[in-house]
Amino acid sequence: MEGGAKLGKEEFVVRAIKKLRGQYRGIHSVFSGFNEAFRQYFGEDPRPVTQELAARGIIAIRPVKGGVMLYLKGDAPEAGGDALKKILDEKEA
Repeated sequence: MEGGAKLGKEEFVVRAIKKLRGQYRGIHSVFSGFNEAFRQYFGEDPRPVTQELAARGIIAIRPVKGGVMLYLKGDAPEAGGDALKKILDEKEA
């Protein structure tokens, strides 16, 4: 991307998730280096941007120790209530 057109914020976030997640479904905003990379590229805090993308349904955010996990739409783990229903379901998996 050196010398090329600057990425938009949405494209940057989606590309970061795809390229930094490796074998996982999402990335940790701090430990992956995403927050720092976003600040270096755009000169601003990524939180309002990621929150807005989550509100629009483009990404999903889950709070975790030390930051948040960022996922592409549909890749986030189930909400706790759904997991609890599965655990308590009498049928065997």
